[in-house]
Amino acid sequence: MAAQNIGAPVKKVVLAYSGGLDTSIILKWLQQTYNCEVVTFTADLGQGEELEPARKKALLMGVKPENIFIEDLREEFVRDYVFPMFRANTVYEGQYLLGTSIARPLIAKTQIDIARKVGADAVCHGATGKGNDQVRFEVGYYALEPDIRVIAPWREWDFASREQLIAFAEQNQIPIAKDKRGESPFSVDANLLHSSSEGKVLEDPAVEAPEFVYQRTIAPEDAPDRPHVFTLDFERGDPVAVDGERLSPASLLTRLNQLGHDSGVGRLDLVENRYVGMKSRGVYETPGGTILLAAHRGIESITLDRGAGHLKDDIMPRYAELIYNGFWFSPEREMLQALIDKSQDLVTGRVTIKLYKGNVTIIGRTSPYSLYDQELVTFEEGKVAYDHRDAAGFIKLNALRLRVAAKRDRRAADPE
Repeated sequence: MAAQNIGAPVKKVVLAYSGGLDTSIILKWLQQTYNCEVVTFTADLGQGEELEPARKKALLMGVKPENIFIEDLREEFVRDYVFPMFRANTVYEGQYLLGTSIARPLIAKTQIDIARKVGADAVCHGATGKGNDQVRFEVGYYALEPDIRVIAPWREWDFASREQLIAFAEQNQIPIAKDKRGESPFSVDANLLHSSSEGKVLEDPAVEAPEFVYQRTIAPEDAPDRPHVFTLDFERGDPVAVDGERLSPASLLTRLNQLGHDSGVGRLDLVENRYVGMKSRGVYETPGGTILLAAHRGIESITLDRGAGHLKDDIMPRYAELIYNGFWFSPEREMLQALIDKSQDLVTGRVTIKLYKGNVTIIGRTSPYSLYDQELVTFEEGKVAYDHRDAAGFIKLNALRLRVAAKRDRRAADPE
């Protein structure tokens, strides 16, 4: 299948390669259509799959050993992308924890790094022409390498059906898993933060997702009848220890994922607004992230000043939208990040968390920098810095504009 209007010749292209059917077809298509050298890049973001088969498959398809890159990005992913995002308590459209969105800038960055290393003049991704990922990848590429050539096969080739893709694979001796010979029941994207499932059996938003869709959590009703209680320690807004045990970023998120899995925490069935204009129904599982969000808000509740906390809440939707739309490398995201990171200087302490049948409850929080003053809030008489009589003037001043408006409205209703 030839591409239409492929443009100038390409010498070497770096392909984001999973080793699955679609990217294997893309690999062969690039070789045939552009007659170029293909470099494969496979990212380990904690998706839970064995990645060495991707190397073997790339070799089988004629990629040189020195042109196969399999990069373990798990620690960088959590440390430099997931944790900074959670410092902002980021949710898109009130619910989505952006598990797919936050992985794309790191993939784009590493792909560009490899392109520079091997002297490639193009990069290629396997995102379709209907989704958000094409935007996220390509905006990331251009932000880091303004003149890079981007190849997006799904916008170029004329394959019109899954059957044509399968036929192309068979014609070119591309191995096809048996379950790939028919229509997939749904598509899955996964990394250390979450898994997302979309399409096919999930396309009707009126129909409940079947239980087999869920991969990272047990059903809440099947979770233990006894709650699980543990502690999570924070330093400068980032989690550092579970039950007092210090862990690396990726190891800590892995531990939270297991705790969330065991208690049925982190399921979300969502209809969202894609950046490209359509609505999409997805089923997301973010067990560790759901715990982390609740815990982070818990430690902030005693360490952040009201004004700082409310300002963070004001800017968070804008910050979330930037990540969702693919603008991680934009100057405005970096400006917002600087503000968010400054707010975390004293967000340090311990949160006690209870998990029970899909629920996350914060039952304790303590910090050496706590702003919570028990003397100020106590109902008991004692030496306090708050004089009840001061409230009268405070209330009258705050009510002044309402009193003036009420008198005006009364005059307007009864001019005589």
